[in-house]
Amino acid sequence: MRPDTPAENVDHTAEAARLERTAGLYPEDAEALLLQAAAHLELAGDRPAATTLYDRLLSSSEAPEHLESPYLIRALKASNLWEYGHEAEARAIIDGIRAAAPRDPAPWVIVAESLESHDELEAAQKTFTEGVTLLLADTTEVPHASHPLLFGRHRVRRMLGAPHDDWDVLADTLHTSPVPLDELHDPKRVWSLGSDNPAELQAEISRLRAELGTYREELSRPFPVAVLHWPAAELSELVAAYPTLTEEYPSHEQHLAGIEASLRELSASGTPNLGIVTGTVPSYEAFAASEGTSPADTDLLPQYATTLAARGRAAGWPPERGAKCWCGSGNGYEQCHGA
Repeated sequence: MRPDTPAENVDHTAEAARLERTAGLYPEDAEALLLQAAAHLELAGDRPAATTLYDRLLSSSEAPEHLESPYLIRALKASNLWEYGHEAEARAIIDGIRAAAPRDPAPWVIVAESLESHDELEAAQKTFTEGVTLLLADTTEVPHASHPLLFGRHRVRRMLGAPHDDWDVLADTLHTSPVPLDELHDPKRVWSLGSDNPAELQAEISRLRAELGTYREELSRPFPVAVLHWPAAELSELVAAYPTLTEEYPSHEQHLAGIEASLRELSASGTPNLGIVTGTVPSYEAFAASEGTSPADTDLLPQYATTLAARGRAAGWPPERGAKCWCGSGNGYEQCHGA
């Protein structure tokens, strides 16, 4: 979650510096920490410094070897660049993201909203539609992370005066606020703020309360119920260092199968918001030391998984349609553990 506290209430520059220092201490979390730092710099008005952080991440010189969300970082960089006059570069990055067709909804939302905020409504609608079509076609259940794609598309089409289509109907269905999307996205709302009619002002207050309630719900959304995943090399190192864990992890194949089985069982039992966190031996040993416990203690494993999830390290399960499998095989989820 990116910060949004007004600059007058927080020293965003100091907070960005603190997060950068923390990223140096915890390289496995550098990506998330530096993204937070860049957001604080944007709020402080130092957009060039934020771009420097995005470039630092994309160069991977101080981040983990493989970025988890490279297209998200590029999208944030493009949005930031456009805000301080680098429109041509921002457009080039946005075009590149659209051409790459990432399977994560977040980059689509950010670039579409960037276009929308600069009155490029037709381009914003087209971008939202590309993302929705790519990620949600032929799906029976819309992942929560994809809701902003549908809601953003609905909003832009409402401003364009476009008639409702099937995606707009789906957005209406997913929207849970007591105020309908059509009313929230009414382009004439701005007039009610200057109205002398008490009924119109009261209606606008109700709409604002509904939007605030939705925003608070997103902020309070709990971190996922996460299952711990060890890549093959990490698991080999782990059981070599702590042989008693062999009983917990007889083989890497069984470990992977057990993850998928556990998640499917949780899903079947009605548990929402599921995810997977990927462990590393150095991180796990540091966590064990902080808990004053031996890494060989199997009771520590679920605590480690929960801690990683609380730190924002969880990838949602199941993956978006067409995305690669969580196991790291490089195959699509539907052809791998999702088969």
